[in-house]
Amino acid sequence: MDQGKIGSFLKQLRKEKELTQEALAEQLRVSSRTISRWETGSNLPDIGLLVEIAEFYQVSIPEIINGERKSEIMNQETKETAVKMAEYSKQETRSKRGQIVGALLAGFGLFIIISALVVFPSESSWGSIYATLGSIVLLVGIFLASRQLFPKLWHRFACVALCAVLLFGVFTLTDYIAVKYSHQVPRFCHMVSWSSENPDDLQYKTLFFTAVQHNPGAEDEWVEILP
Repeated sequence: MDQGKIGSFLKQLRKEKELTQEALAEQLRVSSRTISRWETGSNLPDIGLLVEIAEFYQVSIPEIINGERKSEIMNQETKETAVKMAEYSKQETRSKRGQIVGALLAGFGLFIIISALVVFPSESSWGSIYATLGSIVLLVGIFLASRQLFPKLWHRFACVALCAVLLFGVFTLTDYIAVKYSHQVPRFCHMVSWSSENPDDLQYKTLFFTAVQHNPGAEDEWVEILP
């Protein structure tokens, strides 16, 4: 492919239309600098614009690529192929954009989760609230980012469901470790109540275990898991 020859041919076609570079740039919705680069052979139009240029000048795409006019009738089959290639290119661009957005959302969701667990004390409900919100953002990001890996929609939903189960498991495990070894109250509990046997004690019920906070607020406060 001779880019210089292609550029000269594009320049010839423009002059036949009696157009300036600025006027052609406005017609094709590009900059005049882009037109200049095409005509000097330093750059070439992308596939999508190649179809539009061929239609505008009423030449075939092979004629543009060869840098000379072969016939006056545009090759319809070649044009359709180029259109499909352009559509494929646009689809790829959308897919990559979705992957980037998904990766950013997943990273932001992970940042929210870590920040919530680090910043807020275990007694504060805000830690679990922000961790849950971060988990939702993370799962949405995973759904978007996994589009190319899992083209089928139900595969992506299954992936997100699996990640949600893993997140739940991680939260439960970190809660258990914090209560068992650091004597902190669990963050992710669904009920907090006073102990019927010891009114000074608080009970924190999770799905898998119940923790008791003895003498809350006192110097001898401590937390244990009920057997």
